[in-house]
Amino acid sequence: MISHEQLTSGSSTLDLRVASTPARPNENHTLILVHGLPRVAGMGRQAAGLLPELAEHLASESGWLVATGTLSGVGSSTGTFSAKQWRQDLATIIDRVYEEESRLSLAGFGFGGALALALAASDDRIKGVASFAAPAHLEPWCGDPVEFRRLVLGAGVVADESELLAAEALVEDVLAVDPLGSVAALPPRRLLIGHGSEDVEVPSSDARDLLEAAEGRGELRIIQGAGHQLRADPRMVATLLGWLDRHR
Repeated sequence: MISHEQLTSGSSTLDLRVASTPARPNENHTLILVHGLPRVAGMGRQAAGLLPELAEHLASESGWLVATGTLSGVGSSTGTFSAKQWRQDLATIIDRVYEEESRLSLAGFGFGGALALALAASDDRIKGVASFAAPAHLEPWCGDPVEFRRLVLGAGVVADESELLAAEALVEDVLAVDPLGSVAALPPRRLLIGHGSEDVEVPSSDARDLLEAAEGRGELRIIQGAGHQLRADPRMVATLLGWLDRHR
């Protein structure tokens, strides 16, 4: 069963979907799925497309409440991408689904994994983070600022080009997320780092760098033969379900 509602985050309106199952053996456990930042032309409308289905599956198999929202500029959510705005968006979603004494975790994909780590570093309500294909080093991930801005614009996560930060400012905004600094603040809370061995967008060495920054206090899963898109990979789903099952 999945419900749909809309949230206000600054000037943006976000779509939120929350999946649950009638039998909830883990009724105090909540997971929020966080999509990544698309950099392929026109993919902004589809970046979170598989997550509601994944949320339903995870809720059914784990007994957790599983939420997924589309952040500013993605899907049918309004607004324009910036890392600062997306942090506000995710904080708004957390505030909406968090219940007193509940155990809240985040699972993020790509840049969404880095964003999840950043929110967890400053919010002790978050008891665990699972990141998949998350970049540890955002400067090389962004690359040339002008080209990065062009890719973000082409992906369609922008309501109006005039709202998108200038190239250098856009990259500086992204770099402030600081995955390595964020993951260092996570222990002793739970951490799962998943990555595809054949990821050509974010090298699998980034996963090892994240684990090292956390002083090895986490689980590392390198999925052999997998690329960057892990959302529909059954091995990723099995890995995440196993982590949820051990998250008591």
